[in-house]
Amino acid sequence: TVNWTSSFRTPPDTLLYWQKHFGLTEFTEAAMAPWFEQAERRLNIGPWLTSPNQNNELLRTGAARLGIAASGIQRNVKGCWNLGSCGLGCPTNAKQSMLVTTIPAALDRGATLLVQTRAHMFELVQQKVSALVCVPVTGNGSVIAGSTPTRIVAKHYVVAGGAINSPALLKRSDLPDPHGLLGARTFLHPVVISAATFEQKVEAWDGAPQTLYSDHFLQTQPIDGPIGYKLEAPPMHPVIFASTLAGYGQAQADSLRQFAHMHSLLALMRDGFHPQSVGGQVKLHSDGTPLLDYPLTDFVMDGARRALLSMAEIQFAAGARTVVPVHELAGAYTSWSQAQEAIRALPMKPLLTRMVSAHVMGGCAMGASEQRGVVQPDGTHWQVSNLSVHDGSLFPTSIGANPQLSVYGFANKLATGLAKRLSGREVRLMP
Repeated sequence: TVNWTSSFRTPPDTLLYWQKHFGLTEFTEAAMAPWFEQAERRLNIGPWLTSPNQNNELLRTGAARLGIAASGIQRNVKGCWNLGSCGLGCPTNAKQSMLVTTIPAALDRGATLLVQTRAHMFELVQQKVSALVCVPVTGNGSVIAGSTPTRIVAKHYVVAGGAINSPALLKRSDLPDPHGLLGARTFLHPVVISAATFEQKVEAWDGAPQTLYSDHFLQTQPIDGPIGYKLEAPPMHPVIFASTLAGYGQAQADSLRQFAHMHSLLALMRDGFHPQSVGGQVKLHSDGTPLLDYPLTDFVMDGARRALLSMAEIQFAAGARTVVPVHELAGAYTSWSQAQEAIRALPMKPLLTRMVSAHVMGGCAMGASEQRGVVQPDGTHWQVSNLSVHDGSLFPTSIGANPQLSVYGFANKLATGLAKRLSGREVRLMP
């Protein structure tokens, strides 16, 4: 995966919410702990013992001056060189992604990997999958004209395409969806960003990214109240900086000259826990490719404004010379009072407010009944008995934290249960 190695277990309050509202009573904090522990051992997930880079340290400094707690983030790395290139693809293979862990392990045990091949649709006979039809594609994803599809026949099928492609595959296959849940309640952890300049060099591209976080704005209000948000300090490489910061031409060129002095914070919003936060819908284009319709509602935008205010206050508390909320109409503010007044007046509208996302969850949610989920709590499709889903599309809300470890832990539990059911014997995960 191309990510920044941030590894969090599913928060206990998220699990409690799922138990109460979706009947997922077997997914308690204690019950999930062994599955997370196994993933942490296998992927070398643990505390980052090297000192945070300046970009992260400024988050801790500003938060501490406001009485806000910040903590360390666990990372899935082994022999990390602290280069800061995680989001561009680890140049030393220190990041314990599936590329260097699960895929080689599966191939060593006899798995077959089909490259440049897309799972197009399932064929169904009497409410069971009889075959998976795959089509060859080019490197950019285009179907190769005149090519011959591949049909895969198996005893059981596991879908793990992620929270956009998994619902899309099931939709293309016309799988039963009696309650209209397939592709619905897709969540994004919508993210807003605040940039700042400091007198000293920050060099936010250098060193491990996202090693500190604050959950203050998640923990100080009810999970089902106004949308809360997690604060992190993302890395800044030139392409991220230039493509995210508002403006163009001379104004952006002037900003780029300050690049080495720039600091950034992001606020990751916890969506899916309030009646006004129903997420988005995965749909299909006429050619069968997926799209996601995610409305940026007033509920989400209220959280975005509060997050921009929180980040600006922390950055000024840390000693920022200027703070620039990433919004098309925002300026470079030189004091907290000036920033506060301006941010409160900004029109929080789509496209004006720069919103980004790296986490897609939901669309094939688990539920204790078919009225509450696409799949059963063991991952099996409610209407198709030889089909399971084992990925982030299972989650009935967002996680409220970077979700990779949640995906690994839940996949561990469900895959082990499936292997036991299919084999009729005890199955033990790799250490």
